[in-house]
Amino acid sequence: MAFAEKAAFNTPPSSKEVISRIYEGLLPHQKQFCDDTEHRKLALVCGFGAGKTHALVSKACILAAMNVGFVSAVFEPTSPMLRDILIRTFNELLEQWEIPYEFRVSPLPEYKLIFEEGNHTILLRTILTYQRLRGQNLCAVGFDEADTVGQYDAEQAQTMALARLRSGNIQQFYVSTTPEGYGYCFKTFEKEAKPDTALIRGRTMDNPFLPEGFIDSLKENYPPQLIAAYLEGQFTNLNTGSVYSRFSRDIHVKDKLPDYRDEILRCGIDFNIDNTNAVVGVQDGNKLVIIDEIAKAHDTDALAKELIRRYPKRRILIYPDSSGGNRSTNAQKTDIAILEGYGFTNQSPKSNPPIKDRVSSVQALLCNGKGESRLEISSSCRTLIECLELQSWDEKTDLPDKQNGHDHFPDALGYMVYREFNLLYARSGRGTGIRIY
Repeated sequence: MAFAEKAAFNTPPSSKEVISRIYEGLLPHQKQFCDDTEHRKLALVCGFGAGKTHALVSKACILAAMNVGFVSAVFEPTSPMLRDILIRTFNELLEQWEIPYEFRVSPLPEYKLIFEEGNHTILLRTILTYQRLRGQNLCAVGFDEADTVGQYDAEQAQTMALARLRSGNIQQFYVSTTPEGYGYCFKTFEKEAKPDTALIRGRTMDNPFLPEGFIDSLKENYPPQLIAAYLEGQFTNLNTGSVYSRFSRDIHVKDKLPDYRDEILRCGIDFNIDNTNAVVGVQDGNKLVIIDEIAKAHDTDALAKELIRRYPKRRILIYPDSSGGNRSTNAQKTDIAILEGYGFTNQSPKSNPPIKDRVSSVQALLCNGKGESRLEISSSCRTLIECLELQSWDEKTDLPDKQNGHDHFPDALGYMVYREFNLLYARSGRGTGIRIY
């Protein structure tokens, strides 16, 4: 289909005139988003009604005006969203700003914006078809509602987009979205933000043009965690609830711990290829104290060597994933055999406990029926602390979620806690007082 001509004015405006028109009426957070051309990766995270799609289209057109003669792209998660949200918003705003343009719907949709200095093409695509960008040389790429896409797919699409930024005067990857839990945007723009990355927030109440009663209606119909996300633009746990709901930084995290250098060390281990993780603790009376963590060891040998490096000549009891007795991260020996070869004493049972029993054992150590807390964690164990806060239940399986990478450290902790503090094992070798039929 040929281009459909719209808003064909006699004399196209200059790029400077277009930018001036777009800035008129922008809200402060929208203006801040459009102003930033320094960061290679930029995100605007907003509550409902805060004008994120308006900001995204504004940003796309400003970058087009700065990159006359080049090509950019804007993505929506799905084709219906592309048609019903993005194209509609583009058409309305291009008419409002009196920017001449041509639109082509097939074979793939794209806009051609017409300036006094020349033209700029904006490709419209869906995030899940990011592979279609191969071969393109782009100056800018924008994602709308990026957090509604699975974390893995969003990250892969971002990688492809960044690889395409190789032309133009201003090169930038930008995102606007409502926060949807601790997923792609949280990881990319907050948790693992790099110097070339920036995050801007916009609140629903920052938009004075919303209908009367809109905000009150949201407050009346959403629980607190959704209010934080959908009104304040904050990252919160939106799943069915935190797995370790009894965990509290104020109660369980300690800046100073006693000297445990003469105590036997206990190490819970979760095996993964290129991502073996461990927590190191000591038993202090009826308490478990986690003093250290080891993250993302390449394999079991690397983990064992790191333990010995940190704790030479110490007796170490290990509580690994029991399935490590049947497989290996390096294909030579089983993982447990490797650890035993380094002189560690294996305490794992023949099979792993049911997942919910393991979780319940950790919950009981965090706070039991008497209100007692018997788990302390050094403040240096940042990854374990974060995972205990962030791991949520998977609504589909009714099991702890494994998609966002928050499961490895709690699993390692759980193997040790279940073996040492669950009633079936806590008095191993002696009568437990529990009768099993």
